[in-house]
Amino acid sequence: MKLGTLKHPSLRDGELVVVSRDNRQAVRATHIAPNLRSVMDNWSELAPQLEALYDSLNSDQCEEAFQVNQKDFHAPLPRAYGWMDGSAFIQHVKLVRQARKAPLPEKLLTLPLMYQGGSDVFLAPDEDIPQVDFSHGTDFEGEVGVIVDDVPLGVSAEQALDYVRLIVIINDVSLRGLIPEELAQGFGFLQSKPSSAFAPFAVTPDELGDAWRDGRIHLPLLVDYNQAFFGNADAGHMHFSFAELIAHAAKTRRLCAGTIIGSGTVSNEDTSRGSSCLAEKRMLEIIHEGSASTPFMKVGDRIRMEMKDVNGQSIFGVIDQEVVQY
Repeated sequence: MKLGTLKHPSLRDGELVVVSRDNRQAVRATHIAPNLRSVMDNWSELAPQLEALYDSLNSDQCEEAFQVNQKDFHAPLPRAYGWMDGSAFIQHVKLVRQARKAPLPEKLLTLPLMYQGGSDVFLAPDEDIPQVDFSHGTDFEGEVGVIVDDVPLGVSAEQALDYVRLIVIINDVSLRGLIPEELAQGFGFLQSKPSSAFAPFAVTPDELGDAWRDGRIHLPLLVDYNQAFFGNADAGHMHFSFAELIAHAAKTRRLCAGTIIGSGTVSNEDTSRGSSCLAEKRMLEIIHEGSASTPFMKVGDRIRMEMKDVNGQSIFGVIDQEVVQY
């Protein structure tokens, strides 16, 4: 099943729609639930009704179906009760730590890194990235994520995947110039982690077929920067699976339905696959060339992210954003 949220001028959470498997058509589902937040609150009751509507849409049996224009879509959840972002790709951790001359965590291989970000405002897939100051070091970070149902406190990794309801892809915008000083205060990210953006469609795990296994998405995340190839790293190379990330997040708290868990920047040791953020590319330039030649994002720069299935069909739609002066 594939779900999305239409933008609406007076509804912060937008309008719920079901989207066809080929992303070409959609149908409003507001007679089932007004928005995706409501669906997450009542998944067991509402998901079967949405599945039936999805089947009808894919069978061309919905008279109310309309053509999809991705510019009409917000993030699947324009705001959420929780947004917790891990760093499950070890190669990314190594490179960004090296970039800011920080030591690697002692438990790098055994304990996931995770921060809790602001979830009150997410950016739409085509929404501009506001740049306050070029010195802030605006960067994109291509990620995959899951949206969970209510997760009990202390859930085990063995049980955690039972609570995954939807899968998404994310541009986790980061301000690299602000991170070192903020972390040096010993109290985590805030200003250096502005609003993240999401591709327009959230899908149930079964839509990925064999690509969803062992709590990972075994597909490349396609990243183009200023209309040129930047990376196609395989998201299946997570050191920590989503099972482990969910269990980590729920170690001392329950997770509310609709909480989003991010993977952290998709990264592979094979450098021929490029990168999913500028910080990694810059660090590789320093390692191989002695200095970084790629600047951070500036006004007018454009980032595009997408993930396709084995048949070349776009799964989540496209993130396509431009940096603008705030």
